[in-house]
Amino acid sequence: MSSTDSRSSNTAAKDKEGTPISRAMRPLNNLVERFIPSALVFSILLTFIVVILALFLTDTPPTDLMLHWGDGLAGLLDFITQMALILLFGHILANTGPVRRGLAFLGSVPQSELFAYVFVFLVAAIASLITWGLGLIVGALLAREVAYQGAQRGLKLHFPMLVASGFCGFIVWHMGYSASGPLTAATEDSFMAEALGGETIPLSQTVFSGWNMIAAAVTIIVVALALYLIAPRKGDHIIEFTADARQEVVDGQEEVVTPADRIDASRIVTLLLGLMVVTYLVLHFAQGGTLTLNTVNWSFLGLILLLVRNPFELIALTKNAASNVGEILLQFPLYAGILGLMEGSGLIQIFSEAIVAVSNPVTFGVLAFLAAGLVNFFVPSGGGQFAVQGPIMLSAGAELNVDPEITIMAVSYGDQWTNMIQPFWALPLLAIAGLKMRDLLGYTTIVLIASGLVFAATLLLVSL
Repeated sequence: MSSTDSRSSNTAAKDKEGTPISRAMRPLNNLVERFIPSALVFSILLTFIVVILALFLTDTPPTDLMLHWGDGLAGLLDFITQMALILLFGHILANTGPVRRGLAFLGSVPQSELFAYVFVFLVAAIASLITWGLGLIVGALLAREVAYQGAQRGLKLHFPMLVASGFCGFIVWHMGYSASGPLTAATEDSFMAEALGGETIPLSQTVFSGWNMIAAAVTIIVVALALYLIAPRKGDHIIEFTADARQEVVDGQEEVVTPADRIDASRIVTLLLGLMVVTYLVLHFAQGGTLTLNTVNWSFLGLILLLVRNPFELIALTKNAASNVGEILLQFPLYAGILGLMEGSGLIQIFSEAIVAVSNPVTFGVLAFLAAGLVNFFVPSGGGQFAVQGPIMLSAGAELNVDPEITIMAVSYGDQWTNMIQPFWALPLLAIAGLKMRDLLGYTTIVLIASGLVFAATLLLVSL
């Protein structure tokens, strides 16, 4: 047999490996590996695409578009700070000693290849329901831990699939504790409260409603099943990860020589401050305070302060976490500029009104969900998206007598849905894993389809 015949035979054999779904995904994997650019270039290309759409679909002069874009660059600075803190605190918390020891224990749980992928997803999904920043970091760190410990036990684990499973836990973040849209709607004097006529929508009617919690559980089950079906089988091409994830644990301890060093090495300093933060939160909620983005951030800051050993460790963890926040801080103004373009030109209103025009009280939730999924592709910030699309959709829903909580969760579902194919929020996870978004997209696209069916069905049922 010639070498050409041998290669053809090997290619044909590989084409038959895996499940039917995993085989069907291979052309998509090859496509995205070749043509999907970096997340930074992606945001720049989206800027130009929105400019072109605004020029053709609106009558806004080019000079006004430039002003809308330039003014928009600084339009979300407060929100950028809140989002950066969520990611920073999530990264620090995931790298504290107790959490890392917990991840090391969890890394020993999977005893088979197929269960490993599902297990990483389940843990990341639970962490994302607590806070999206924690979910992203836990997903990456657990994927590395499971890959390393699995290799020691002889498991053949496909590392990109493990990391994709960790990122897919992000699919439920806007149904949980750090959901920026519902939290904003529950905050007095917020832009969402103004759109609701000065009223607020408590979390008991959105995130903690029975139907949303059931939807979150069903989404997790359906996505876990999808990941099980598309996971590589024995004989498939496997990319393994063998580095010891624990070698990169930040210790941060320094030699204690001076009295100042003894203060920096003292647990009392961080412990007392942590207790102060916890005391404030207890008083805040005892006096009728609500859950907001700020209180979510302070709750995790308090937990971090209680878990770290001393200021030395906290400083080292913060420096390590900052490197993963940097690229997001660079891109966030670009997406804020896109937001300024879409809002100033009226493009966002054109998209939303086109959906509303073909809606009725039953289908509005699903169509609002689809519209939010489209807008999220251009503005991958839940809070930023709610800032411009939330009031428009709430107004449209009110015209159709749709309950505001359905509208809020429809936009929330759309926001988290297309994150599976939008590379922005994968940046911290990819940095930790050392991969590119193109390595994950073949798997996350299947999750996009599976979860979309659950979200659409949920919104149809609650609208009946």
